[in-house]
Amino acid sequence: QVQLVESGGGLVQAGRSLRLSCAASGRIFSINTMGWYRQAPGKQRELVATMGSGGRTNYDDSVKGRFTVSRDNAKNTVYLQMNSLKPEDTAVFYCYAEIVRRGFVGSRDYWGQGTQVTVSS
Repeated sequence: QVQLVESGGGLVQAGRSLRLSCAASGRIFSINTMGWYRQAPGKQRELVATMGSGGRTNYDDSVKGRFTVSRDNAKNTVYLQMNSLKPEDTAVFYCYAEIVRRGFVGSRDYWGQGTQVTVSS
């Protein structure tokens, strides 16, 4: 059994910052990619930022220069530092991880339960 537990969402004014955290736990052998997606009302879930096990990052153009993804591999945790937040960043943010479980071959995709981020103007 593997779980992803997120924390750090909330309500913030435009221009301010928030930091999201997501910790993976359970029978984990290794984690490949970890990162964040978001889904705004009436829209499809979209990639925000991811980081591979080697440290390579991938960002959506809309958050480049404002958001920073990072990982603590010893803690199986991924973070998203969000600066200069805009009202259009309002969404439910989902943690994502590609995990190889102990005793299994191959990886599976796991998702957190989602955390609401609301940016007021």
